[in-house]
Amino acid sequence: MTIYSVSPEATLAAVQAALGDKVKQISIALGEVTVQVAPADYLEAALSLRDAPGCQFEQLIDLCGVDYSEYKDGAYEGARFAVVSHLLSISLNQRLRLKVWVANDDMPVIASVNSIWNSANWFEREAFDLFGILFEGHDDLRRILTDYGFIGHPFRKDFPLSGHVEMRYDAEQARVVYQPVTIEAREITPRIIREDNYGGLQ
Repeated sequence: MTIYSVSPEATLAAVQAALGDKVKQISIALGEVTVQVAPADYLEAALSLRDAPGCQFEQLIDLCGVDYSEYKDGAYEGARFAVVSHLLSISLNQRLRLKVWVANDDMPVIASVNSIWNSANWFEREAFDLFGILFEGHDDLRRILTDYGFIGHPFRKDFPLSGHVEMRYDAEQARVVYQPVTIEAREITPRIIREDNYGGLQ
């Protein structure tokens, strides 16, 4: 059986033709095309990538949030949050990375692509839970990995490593209670101790 496949260069040309002026940036890295679009064009671009000839990205295989707030020690200037989707064309045996920056750092909101690829459902819930990115149009956007009473979004760079609160079972009250974190914050720096002539080195 022969598997039909197109080159990344052909995919780049097809994506460029399908999206036109919606493309803010496009490149090939590690044999895969990465395309960046504006938040206002995100939903329409996703629909074109699924349906346009030469694209035909029938499956969304991953979607995640990214927090760039501490990128390169503050040298980075731009939006804090991005949403990155990984698409697969079964017909053409190609992959594509679709990237969109979320406009508002304080209240990050972006369109949901769940109506285009229903596999986005839990991925968008995960990005909402861990990064606090809201997906407009998602019909069941609620936490998926943390507890319903959880405070904050643990994958944000400014979230403390020990969290804000901890929970425990209180026997007197016969229920789970929340309380301030009692773990003392400390930094552990690993030490490397080697014997003389370790590994035969002089």
